[in-house]
Amino acid sequence: MKRSLAGTAIAVALALATSPAFAHDDAYLDTQDAPHGGQLRMAGPWHYELVTARGAEASGDGPFVVYVTDHAGTPVSTAGASGTATILSGKTSSTAALTPDGENRMKGVSRSAHAPGAKVVVSITLAGKAPAQARFAPGPAAASMPMQTGRAH
Repeated sequence: MKRSLAGTAIAVALALATSPAFAHDDAYLDTQDAPHGGQLRMAGPWHYELVTARGAEASGDGPFVVYVTDHAGTPVSTAGASGTATILSGKTSSTAALTPDGENRMKGVSRSAHAPGAKVVVSITLAGKAPAQARFAPGPAAASMPMQTGRAH
């Protein structure tokens, strides 16, 4: 009896561990509706969502935010956090500082983050935690999202 329960428990654990519901690669996250209309990526134990401002590519430097949540979508506090966004646009590279901006947001300002074809590497260190990094390729859909700044969601 104990042997069959142990075998069943192992089988269930293996089935859950290999389930597509736990596959959080970029392809899977691209199929999910991001809560703020941005692009979702894994960053260690968290999800980052990069949201860029509508019309920023036409107006020079523009804000962008990164929302931080756990795997269940629960906001993770960014109080005391620090971060950077490295933006690769064409043959140029630039870096933008990320600062806490509300309950679970980090905010930066950059001209390059909104450029067509830009790649953005976000690194955030939450208070008392190891740094976590995610890579984004926002594309035109994410770059045209409306964005509200300066308040928690």
